[in-house]
Amino acid sequence: MTIFTVKVKPNSKQQSIEEQPDGSLTIHLKSPPVDGKANQELIMLLAKKFKVPKSAIGIKSGLSSKNKLVEVAIEPATSISP
Repeated sequence: MTIFTVKVKPNSKQQSIEEQPDGSLTIHLKSPPVDGKANQELIMLLAKKFKVPKSAIGIKSGLSSKNKLVEVAIEPATSISP
């Protein structure tokens, strides 16, 4: 499990992920912060970035805030099935 501090900027013209010097992420989303659309887009974008299923991404705190604590379940690449 890896936990990130994420600052979300909804209603942006383009999607982008910027890594900050302190290790946090600033994520620009196209979706408006209405009916959880921005959170859904955030989860989709992070799943793509970390190459994990959407179910491996969880918002620990800040569901209705621009500042969020996001948990990513990253599996070790050493699991090889016979």
